[in-house]
Amino acid sequence: MTGLSDSFQRPINYLRISVTDRCNLRCAYCMPLDGIHPMPHADILTYEEIYTVAKAAAAAGINKVRLTGGEPLVRLGLPELVRMLAGIEAIDDISMTTNGILLARYATELKSAGLRRVNVSLDTLKDERFRSITRGAYGVADVLEGIKAAKSAGLKPVKINVVVMAGMNDDELIDFAAKTIDDEWHIRFIEHMPFGDGASAASFVSVNDMRKNIETLGQLEPCQAGVGNGPAKYFRFPGAKGTVGFITPVTEHFCFQCNRLRLTSDGKLRPCLLSENEIDLRKPLRSGISSEELKLLIEKAAACKPLQHHLSEGRVPKDRPFSQVGG
Repeated sequence: MTGLSDSFQRPINYLRISVTDRCNLRCAYCMPLDGIHPMPHADILTYEEIYTVAKAAAAAGINKVRLTGGEPLVRLGLPELVRMLAGIEAIDDISMTTNGILLARYATELKSAGLRRVNVSLDTLKDERFRSITRGAYGVADVLEGIKAAKSAGLKPVKINVVVMAGMNDDELIDFAAKTIDDEWHIRFIEHMPFGDGASAASFVSVNDMRKNIETLGQLEPCQAGVGNGPAKYFRFPGAKGTVGFITPVTEHFCFQCNRLRLTSDGKLRPCLLSENEIDLRKPLRSGISSEELKLLIEKAAACKPLQHHLSEGRVPKDRPFSQVGG
């Protein structure tokens, strides 16, 4: 097998890069109620260090990169990092996951720098509920403006990520799904994983239950994913302009096809989102490691990738909240 692969012969071609642990929201399922103690700026990788890791990863076989946070757009100068990454010949796809609050401000510049597309996290269309879920001062209108700006800038397709939580936003499934019919939205409904203050068995909604609810609008037909590297299964209502996707990290794990590594903002390479195993790259980077030695560390991380997570056994990582891993 050519390129980068793990010990189970799964090809690894996708690197998610957390550029910051800071965020302008405090979503219940992502961040503890009291927030987090931000990492010291000296512990965060510089853009030059991120570029060095990405270049070594590309040499190992990575060709797709996604920027995450925290909220990536709260870090100053992010378009410059995009421009640097776009200059790595082997990387052919650069995307970003964002809460959309600052997207209207940066969409055009990001597109010009080389960003291909964005995923926007939006868990409700109701303003008061949005403020409750995000524990912030922003409203739904800020996100909708960002989505509109991203589409206008050519960051397409814009995918909307909705974490579904019982008693919190599961009554909006049909409202979201309806937007795929005439408004050309691409919605991805995500099962709520057991992390954060908002995590409990009572908040969980399975994709099967989501789909039963949504199909009161009409029969969903399987369709191609189009552009993307993720685990969602996609469907479309007859004649709809957009798509409905489902992501099942709990009821039907997709570990057998996982193709990714994660770089945390403080320079730890994490083979699995739901494992505490990490390989430190920051110290070697700051000790003058060669490109070839860095490439070997990335290959080591891929080789350490576990076969699957253990959510069904109640085993979840305790070392970092989602906001410090990059989702």
